[in-house]
Amino acid sequence: MKLWGGRFAKETDALTDHFNSSISFDARLYKQDIIGSVAHVMMLGKQSIIKEEEAEEIKAGLLSLLEAIENNEVTFNEKAEDIHMNIETLLISRIGEVAKKMHTGRSRNDQVALDMRLYVMEEICTIKNFLHDLMEVIVKVAKEHTETIMPGYTHLQRAQPITFSHHLMAYFEMFKRDYQKLSFTYDMTSSLPLGSGALATTTYPLDRDHVAHALGFNEVCANSIDGVSDRDFCLDLIYNLSLMMMHLSRFSEEIILWSSHEFHFIELDDAYSTGSSIMPQKKNPDIAELVRGKCGRVYGDLMGLLATMKSLPLAYNKDMQEDKERTFDAIDTIKMCLPIFTAMLNTMTVRKDTMYKAASGGFTNATDAADYLVKKGVAFRDAHEVIGKLVLYCVTHSKDLENLSLDEYQAIHPIFEEDIYEAISLITCVNERKVKGGPSKEAVTAHLHAADTFLNNL
Repeated sequence: MKLWGGRFAKETDALTDHFNSSISFDARLYKQDIIGSVAHVMMLGKQSIIKEEEAEEIKAGLLSLLEAIENNEVTFNEKAEDIHMNIETLLISRIGEVAKKMHTGRSRNDQVALDMRLYVMEEICTIKNFLHDLMEVIVKVAKEHTETIMPGYTHLQRAQPITFSHHLMAYFEMFKRDYQKLSFTYDMTSSLPLGSGALATTTYPLDRDHVAHALGFNEVCANSIDGVSDRDFCLDLIYNLSLMMMHLSRFSEEIILWSSHEFHFIELDDAYSTGSSIMPQKKNPDIAELVRGKCGRVYGDLMGLLATMKSLPLAYNKDMQEDKERTFDAIDTIKMCLPIFTAMLNTMTVRKDTMYKAASGGFTNATDAADYLVKKGVAFRDAHEVIGKLVLYCVTHSKDLENLSLDEYQAIHPIFEEDIYEAISLITCVNERKVKGGPSKEAVTAHLHAADTFLNNL
């Protein structure tokens, strides 16, 4: 008979047991379940709801059970349904009847909410560490390329010259926001649901603040119904991870493009590339492609849990069992992607000459030519038209702006002088963009310093 079976006249069907069970995936919550139970029973003892010596005996039994699980000495049973009932059943078998007092003043509804919050908070800390490592590598590589000129793109068309450092630091800002969002989600998760009971608390004189302090929560859930039925913290985390995967996917897409023969801006280390089963010349960016592909997987986790939660009446419903696999999968995916992506980025070779050559083509300095005219007193809209005519002339005659003679410039507009060539050199184009947030070495160096400060203060 199950621990909740007093109401029932016969055992559940084996198919029902299998369908209803969650131990196959919520077994990973064993540590959180035991830690939460220890805090709960110690509070029960403090409040004289159970005897203090009973609380100590249950605590010792729980810690012994935790050690046994850690040493792979325990097998969970599907018939016990979930991690909570497995822990309680195992504890009863170890220390006897006193273990049955452990569940006083709580429900599996607030117990699972507690376990999930503890788990999410712990995993956020782990993910933040991985993210910190990635940001450090981005800054490291960026510091090596403050003078490496490359074309910046819009619409995947060459637009204006920038530096590779400037481009990399755009991703630093994305991951910085991801880090900050994770910190916010941690704070939002840090609210203790235990003590909410099934939905309406309990008549026992629980000290929820004591338990919250013991478990490291910032506060107690203010409404017991919300305490057991809220999974916003799971959704917040998966949304954060979806954004992070989107940023990784965008970065992966560029790495895939850059490593192609058509770009050849970078070469990935052999340790993070694969070959073809039929084409011996191939070196494929499969790691970047897999990261890009797994982005959709995390999106699916988010949409799946949103769909589960969208029509649930208050308070707890069994549908909410679906929160775990979605949350676990999103966490597992990001923890798989971040370290290998970081290592791939850290070991890639940058082809500076190829980047510079690409920036030299495609008229990436056309805007600077227009700015040159504006500084000579020509209205920007008129300057835009003049340079447009120059570009058309270049295209027609297979030339670049740098290769035009002064006579050719002056044939389009007489205001051009010899200093046009200095104005449109790529080094000038990049380093004169000193506006905060720009690509000049001066601006990027300031950005790198701010990034170092941010990382050092984490």
